[in-house]
This record gives sequence, structure tokens and C-alpha cells, in this order.
Amino acid sequence: MSLDTASPSESQTSLARRPPYFFREEYSALIVRGNFMTLAARPVHVDEGEWLAHQVVEQYRLLESMIAIIRVVDEKTGQSICNPEVCPTMSASGHTYTWLDNNKRPIKIPACQYIQLVQKWILGKISDPNLFPTDTSLPVIPPFQSSTAEWLGKSSGFPANFEGDIKSIYRQMMRCYAHLYHGHWLDPFWNLNAHKELNTCFIHFVNVGKLFNLIGDKEMEPMQPLIDLWLVKGLLPAPEQAAGADTTPTTATAPAPAA
Repeated sequence: MSLDTASPSESQTSLARRPPYFFREEYSALIVRGNFMTLAARPVHVDEGEWLAHQVVEQYRLLESMIAIIRVVDEKTGQSICNPEVCPTMSASGHTYTWLDNNKRPIKIPACQYIQLVQKWILGKISDPNLFPTDTSLPVIPPFQSSTAEWLGKSSGFPANFEGDIKSIYRQMMRCYAHLYHGHWLDPFWNLNAHKELNTCFIHFVNVGKLFNLIGDKEMEPMQPLIDLWLVKGLLPAPEQAAGADTTPTTATAPAPAA
């Protein structure tokens, strides 16, 4: 199989003059068949907070497996595939993402450093028993919340900031996926014949995000053409399906990454 009019060895810069290959239907295939919406749907007797906590952890595990591919060190250069020289900023399709420094000022940093900080930040969140409680036998009611207030996951012991935090986690994972595609689809994913694995992890991520309103259209913009291809094929929930899974929004806690 070849990339029609061009060789996979072309630089990413030259590809910028036309739509990236991963936005074309012939490169949107997956490694598995089946309905990803079924995988994302919450089982009837499982609390939504528990299900979303499980899904966020699972989606992070899948993303980690894709990030590991761009971390492989080239024996000739001694550098990983994603390095400060190749990717001096965390960017995707004209979007440049910034990080907040110790003084809460947005700064541009190399993509490899940004992704590493995202991973550390997400691990801190999902390992925090106050946010992802392992004992959900009793609901958590912070002092500043009325006992009559309602929020996502309250009945299973999740805090009032749970929904806002998992949306922040999802936003950062989306940025990582966007960079994997726009910065590294050819090298290493196409060269290693791993682009279908990347597609499979990403469509599962988007399915959960859309079905439970964890991510908005603005965040998905860098990958929208590929998402639209899957929507046409019926592989992703239509807007009305996603709307049916909406939960009551809560106030999001500002994460370390800049918006």
C-alpha cells in the first residue's frame, strides 16, 4: 500500500500544502470491527460517575500506549522521535498550546515536554483518592456544599469538582492526540504501520467524549475532518445521541495547563 501521489518520507512541512493523509477516508480504517458506541455506553446498573471514572482511566491508558511510540529513541541520533528540534512547540493544525509556569503565565514549550507534563498532571488526578475515590460507599459532601446540592457522581462518593476535572483531563488528552496526528502520523505511525491502532484508540476516545459531553467542538477542531468521516459512517454518536447523555455541568477547576 502506498500514499498515492507522494512518498511517506516527505517532510511534514511539504504536506502542509494539502490536507493531511489522515483526513482521507482511505486512511481512516480501524484495527477492529464493531460498535464503539456500545463500548462507551454506560451499563444500566453502573453509576455514571463510576463509569466515567473508569472510562477516563481507560482512555488515558490507551493514549499512553500511543505516546510510548513517539518516545522511542533513534539509535542514530540518540533522541526520541518527538524531540525539541522536531517539535519546538506543542502544536497541531495551526493551534499552539501553552503551559502555565509557576507564576501562572502561559509559556510555549517543546511538545515532548508538554506531553510529559500532561501525563504527570493526569496521573496526579487519577491517583488522587479525593477525586477518584476507591471507597465509594459514602457520598462526599465538601463543607462549602449544601447536602441538597447535586453533581455528577455524588451518590458514589465523587466530589463536586469531579465533572469539571475529568473534562479538563479530556481536553488535555485531546491536545495530545491532535499532536500525535499532525506531528507524527507519517513518522512513526505510518512508517510502523501503526496508524490503524492510532485511529482505533482515538475513535474510542472521541466516542466517550461525545457521548458524555466531556469535550466540545472547539477542542476537537484540529481533528474535525477525521471525526466527520467517522460520523458519516455512523461510527460516532450523532449530536442528538450525545445530547441524550448530557449531565448537569459543574464549575471546572482550573488545571495546570493553559487554555
